[in-house]
Parts: sequence; C-alpha cells; structure tokens
Amino acid sequence: MAQLVFTVLLVLFGSALCSGTEAAILSIPLLKARQIAQSRKPAALALMEIREKVNRPIAAIVILNNLFNIVGSIVIGRIAADLFGEVLLGVFSAILTFLIILFAEILPKTLGERYAENIGLIIAIPIRALTWLLLPVILLLEKLTAPLVQGDRRPVTDEAEIKLLAMLGYQEGMIEDDEAEMIQKVFRLNDMTAADIMTPRVAITYLEAADGLAAVKDVIIKSQHSRMIVVGEDIDHILGVALKAELLAAIVEEQGNATVQNVMREAHYIPETVRADKLLKTFQTSREHLMIVVDEYGGVLGVVTLEDVLEVLTGEIVDETDRNVDLQALARQRRRRLLKTHGFLSQN
Repeated sequence: MAQLVFTVLLVLFGSALCSGTEAAILSIPLLKARQIAQSRKPAALALMEIREKVNRPIAAIVILNNLFNIVGSIVIGRIAADLFGEVLLGVFSAILTFLIILFAEILPKTLGERYAENIGLIIAIPIRALTWLLLPVILLLEKLTAPLVQGDRRPVTDEAEIKLLAMLGYQEGMIEDDEAEMIQKVFRLNDMTAADIMTPRVAITYLEAADGLAAVKDVIIKSQHSRMIVVGEDIDHILGVALKAELLAAIVEEQGNATVQNVMREAHYIPETVRADKLLKTFQTSREHLMIVVDEYGGVLGVVTLEDVLEVLTGEIVDETDRNVDLQALARQRRRRLLKTHGFLSQN
C-alpha cells in the first residue's frame, strides 16, 4: 500500500510541477522577460532565453509531463490491480483521474499563472538544462511537426496592444492620465498626413515679393505669425518665406526702400500625403519650421509648421499673440462665407 501511495504522490507532484511551470512560462510576456533580464542575473537571462525561443522549452516540459502521466499511470495501474483486484480498480481509477485533474492540472496552472514571474525565475535555469538534455528528442519532434506549423511568426506586440496596455496601466494607477493620453496620441502621428494638420491656403498670411518694406510695415507688425509666405503673382507662385524678426530688423535699420524679396529665404515644399511622423523627422533634419504643402499637380494647399505636428501630441499650443487658435476652423468659416456670398449655400 505504501508503494502505491508513494507512486501516486510522485505522479501528482511531477505532473503538477510540469503543468505549473508551463503555465508560468507562457504567462510571462516576452517584453516583461526582457525587462527582467536587464538585471543581468543568470536566472533572468535564462528566463529571457526561454521566452525568446519558447517552443523547445515547452516541448521539453510536455515530454516530461507525459512521462509522469503515461508511465506513472501504467505503474499505478499495475500496483492497484494487485491490491484491489478488478472490482475496485475502476473506482480507484476514477478517484485517480479526479486527483490528477484537480491537483496536477487546475490548481498548479492557476498558481503558475498567478505567480508567473517568481516561478519563472526559479525554474528558468532547470528548464534550460532539461531542454538541452532532451534536445535530440525535441529535434526529432520538430522535424515531424514542421509541415503542420509552417507560417509567419506573430509579432511581439502591435499598436492595438500597446494602446490597451496604456489604458489598463492608467486604470490600475501604474501610469498617470497625461502619460496614457500622450501614448495614445503618439500613434496618431502615423495616421495623419500633412493635409490633415496644415493651415489651409485661405487662412495663410502672405506678402508680395515686390512690396517695399515700408509699405507693408503695418501688416508685418500686426501679423501673429513669426514666418510669412512671400508670393509672386498669386499664392500659387510662392517664392519664399520671410522671418518676421528679419523683416522688422530691416525696417528698424531703415532699409525701407528694400523689398520683401530682399529679406526672404528659400521655401521648402512637401506633398500633402506625407505622414505626420515622417514630417516631424523632416523638420528635425532640415532645421526648418515651416513648409509649403502642395497637391499632386503642384498647387498650393496650405502651409504646415513644426508647431502643427507637435499639437497632434500636445493639443493646441497657444501663446499671448495668437488671435485665432484653430486656423483650420477659420478657413472653413471663410469658405462658408464665400459660398454664401455667391449663393451656393442657404443664408439660414
């Protein structure tokens, strides 16, 4: 009888250990394992190695688990048959099945999932050694199952998961609300284009290149923009960009006979389809703060600034000189007034 009890306990313990270990390993996200590995501790490095190539460690655990379950059940069956005979063997088998389900599957997997990180660090090095020990068998199984598991590997994470983690982190108090909001907004950069964030052409303040500085002095002073577009015949013929500070400096230095064209700088153009994240890098590398947005035919659609891109992340940036916060809304109002004037919209 003692032999039977010992064998049953051994099978239950071995199977439970394998089940809990498997659940713990699979419950630790790869990103979490890499974060833990930054401590450079041997167990943490072993855990990261296991999570990065999890198929073979899991195969080793499954092999060991089946050895406990199959071989152990055969041995227990023989011992039980000698002790109880055929009459009570069925009852004993039912009790053993219940014990295996409860104590070798449900309970250890629940604990493995709940304490995944602690268990993972404890068993990482032994599991790595077990994987090396059973490597010939694992390689044989990989050859046999290769045709059934072919396909692209899943990415470690994706945009939707990161957004969800940010939201859950905020709900659980792990990160601040502004941090969660910023993470959500970062992904908007990839979804928006220059056309989405630009100031439309109807709201652009511009100067004519041939104008003398003295003639446009009041316009320059009253402008809320630090950079002003310089045009030739019309706004579709943009010649350059003039800095308000340089225009005012020229006026103060009594260069009133000079024209706007003498003070302007070269204008830079971008297509309307450029994504906001690419546009941000363009601003950084070119060291420019304003670019002209053009359509596929080269027509001017508007202008976009570094501030416009940053506002995707931060919301509207307003200083004491801004009279119109949303220039896109202003452009829509001007368009509606224009259409009403020409009778294309109802006056109601």
